[in-house]
Amino acid sequence: MVADDYRTAAVFTSFGIDFCCKGNRTLDEVCESNKIAPEQLLQELQAAIVQQGGTATNYQSWPIDLLADYIEKTHHRYVAEKMPVLVQYLQKLCKVHGQRHPELFEIAEEFMQSANELANHMKKEEMILFPYVRQLAVAKTSGEKAGRPAFGTVQNPIRMMMDEHSAEGERFARISELSGQYTAPADGCTTYRVAFDMLKEFEQDLHLHIHLENNILFPKAIEMEAILN
Repeated sequence: MVADDYRTAAVFTSFGIDFCCKGNRTLDEVCESNKIAPEQLLQELQAAIVQQGGTATNYQSWPIDLLADYIEKTHHRYVAEKMPVLVQYLQKLCKVHGQRHPELFEIAEEFMQSANELANHMKKEEMILFPYVRQLAVAKTSGEKAGRPAFGTVQNPIRMMMDEHSAEGERFARISELSGQYTAPADGCTTYRVAFDMLKEFEQDLHLHIHLENNILFPKAIEMEAILN
């Protein structure tokens, strides 16, 4: 549903439903595991589409090389730009507010680990996986075989990327919990509020980033490789 219309993502998030790392489940499965009335969820999903109006970006229709380019230039660039700023803010918060709010040290540590892991993760995508995705797209256009990559099949790096996505999804779930869903305390300064707002935005961008790969780009790449070869 989210792959078909991203306007539904906000509704799933409001119900605490992971649509990116734990997608590819039926609505009935999700409602049963989360103890949600299916009618209520469907009603809210339909309302969100009507209220937001317009037409959702149809990522499903994009060629896989265009989608890979978009992810790299939009989401990879966003992560690279925001990470150092957030690290600086969190270090400042730990220094100024850490004594009264010790959870800040854990939040900062979790984010530092995420920053390191995401930097390595994106490098692997940009140097190994995405070039092969573009090779598949060229092969489809030319009608030729894509060739056998050093990693055997695209499913191998994709499996690794999805495992890493799950790890980062769980890490940000911990950060969200530690921060009270990114709610600054009453004694929090402006930097405190800005840092938490940025963390929330970072998580939202990461959810879309992972969703585009797990639920659209990766399945399309696997299918295209199988057809071409």
